[in-house]
Amino acid sequence: MNRPLTSCAITGPLKSAAPDFAEIASSLLYQSGALGMKIETTENCSNNAALSFEFKTPHTTPITCNVTRWGDSSKQASVTENIMQAACGLMSVHGRASGGSQPLGLNYISTLTAALALQGGISASIGQLRGLSVSNSDVSMASAALLSMGQYIAGATASESHESPRPSHVPQSACLPFISLDGVIFELETLDAGPWQKFWSEIGVSSTVAGKGWTAFLLRYAKAISPLPDELFNAISNITYHRISQICARTGMAICPVRSINDRAQDEDSRHVWLQGPWEFLFETRLKNGWDGWSSRSTGNLPLSGLTVIESCRRIQGPLAGHLLALLGAEVIRIEPPGGDPLRGMPPMAGDCSARFDALNRFKTIREVDIKSLAGQTEVKELVQRADVFLHNWAPGKAVLLNLDHEDLAATNPSLIYAYAGGWATDSATHSPSSQMPGTDFMAQAYSGIAKKIAETSDTRGGSLFTILDVLGGVVAAQGITIALLNRCMNNMSAKVTSSLMSAATLLCADDFQRLYALPNSGPASKSIIDAIYATKRGEIAVECRDLKTAVRLAEALGAAIVIEEDNFQDCLSDWFLSRTADEWAGILEHAGVPSAVVIEDLADLQTMAHLQSTLTPGAYTKVNSPWSFK
Repeated sequence: MNRPLTSCAITGPLKSAAPDFAEIASSLLYQSGALGMKIETTENCSNNAALSFEFKTPHTTPITCNVTRWGDSSKQASVTENIMQAACGLMSVHGRASGGSQPLGLNYISTLTAALALQGGISASIGQLRGLSVSNSDVSMASAALLSMGQYIAGATASESHESPRPSHVPQSACLPFISLDGVIFELETLDAGPWQKFWSEIGVSSTVAGKGWTAFLLRYAKAISPLPDELFNAISNITYHRISQICARTGMAICPVRSINDRAQDEDSRHVWLQGPWEFLFETRLKNGWDGWSSRSTGNLPLSGLTVIESCRRIQGPLAGHLLALLGAEVIRIEPPGGDPLRGMPPMAGDCSARFDALNRFKTIREVDIKSLAGQTEVKELVQRADVFLHNWAPGKAVLLNLDHEDLAATNPSLIYAYAGGWATDSATHSPSSQMPGTDFMAQAYSGIAKKIAETSDTRGGSLFTILDVLGGVVAAQGITIALLNRCMNNMSAKVTSSLMSAATLLCADDFQRLYALPNSGPASKSIIDAIYATKRGEIAVECRDLKTAVRLAEALGAAIVIEEDNFQDCLSDWFLSRTADEWAGILEHAGVPSAVVIEDLADLQTMAHLQSTLTPGAYTKVNSPWSFK
């Protein structure tokens, strides 16, 4: 188990952080420990406005990393994970499939924020080592949340045929995932229409209905909805899981039951992955002739300015990783097939390019290369000769077939950081959980236990159609690359770094695994007294009270004689909130110090929020700015 940052340290109040930042601090502790860093905890100096820590290396001055709530110093309203999910539209997108806003049931924004904050400190240290004058890295919970929403915000604000808000209520019987006759909840997956048609034909569904279903099935990744025809759910619910699995095997469809965290903990690799963290590093021996330093000096005012990344990725996870490296200053050269990536034409459009596609690729230089041809492979190797990073997310085993695996490119450029962002744990086809299971977001949710964890909170059958693991997987991949770059700067070593959707899921379940493995500090998670969404005179408001004192302040702000200990107090709250609008209540509760936020239903409304202006840029569609600020 390679721990690349054993010579580094993190110092701060990570065990005594203010309640708003406690989950972020917990994730920082886990990630830092997995990387082998020395953890130096301090007492919280009564600074409730931010979580501040220092990232230290033996070769740089400490980087002060500040984590704030909103990124707007004028807004200091207290938040929780769910309040931020409501305020930035994540609840709305997650709830699209069922027709109503819902919390994810995960510390998702907190985990993203922690990963970005740590990456900011690592990147700033790289900047120092490359001659950049930088000592601070700032990130906010709001900027992390909006980063995760970038593609959805683009779709909702595109100048040409922008998408409408969430649909009306959808019955649970018509929501993914599927359920069999014997009660097994499962996901189906295919990236091609052929297996889909064959599968439903064998079940007895007409090709016309199956065709409508295929169109709806494809909407999952882009729009977080999948309005499948009722005929599909009705047909499959009359067949046992065993028989469905047999049909899948015959037709080429992939199937995966929705497993629990306990199921995942029983897997042979589970404990190893949890202890290792979401990255796997393979470091080469020290470069024989040393790193020649063609890109060792920063050429701009961002930490990775002057570094070159070659990216050959599709869909979300890999392109997002490349996008984050571009936001940190790297020149990212994106390899696309001849004629360009087909997703460039996916509506809604912003000019001549898909708004969603542009949201992840707007800072990249495009090179169209046929990587299946010998000439194309030679061209890639020529690009790699003067690059710092090569990143791909091809199917397992494809890199070897293309003569572009780690060994091939390391021979071309010994100082290269070779990065693979996969679905499962490795780019070797022989180590996937199932050779028949595509490593996609929704399959990884089902296999990892994430889908079950979401279902238990959302009162649904399965996970989220919001691409939670694609986004977190992209952040983890970029984070792993910056860690490898820092190690190269300090120790003159190249590396291969592997991350995956499955390993990213481990970040979201770190506390669960700690409790399951009965390790120290693994007591039960505390539960808020009030954590709900309420209808108001106009709009909805999310409210959370972690303790009795906050609940009492809520009752006082409502002007209500509500006894919190009584069983019907939630019904009483629902009645009281109907007397004012969500905006009015948000102002009242902020003044009272009660964590709350208007639930954003239409993502286009985000650009009108004064406290989010610094994180968004209007235009042909609303763009999400870099989550980092360096100085």
